[in-house]
Amino acid sequence: MSEHVFEMEQEPTLGKVEIAPEVIEVIAGIAASEVEGVAQMRGNFAAGVVERLGKKNHGKGVKVDIREEGVAIDIYCFIQFGVSIPSVAKKIQENVRQALFNMTGLETSEVNVHVVGVQFDTAKQEHENE
Repeated sequence: MSEHVFEMEQEPTLGKVEIAPEVIEVIAGIAASEVEGVAQMRGNFAAGVVERLGKKNHGKGVKVDIREEGVAIDIYCFIQFGVSIPSVAKKIQENVRQALFNMTGLETSEVNVHVVGVQFDTAKQEHENE
């Protein structure tokens, strides 16, 4: 289990503080989805089924890699049509980096944003054409 846990190096405390990668995934997923212009996070089929059953999966579309140089995070998301992809990607990187630092004190070595699709707001466009 210890190979899947990030041990924090801080001032002396009452004991050891460990953060599971799943916690980092959830924090990064929420921070990325809060950025204006992000339509949705990418998930797999199982995550979609679980979400339809009522449980929100905040870690979907996020991959965490704990390396010696630091924490590397990959964000996979769909962007809304009509927004500037580079500016939204930069905001995602800043928001994820800041949220992780504020909540865990961890510095990220890299936050990679992978835009896997563009979401068109067809329902809104159909309503405007009526």
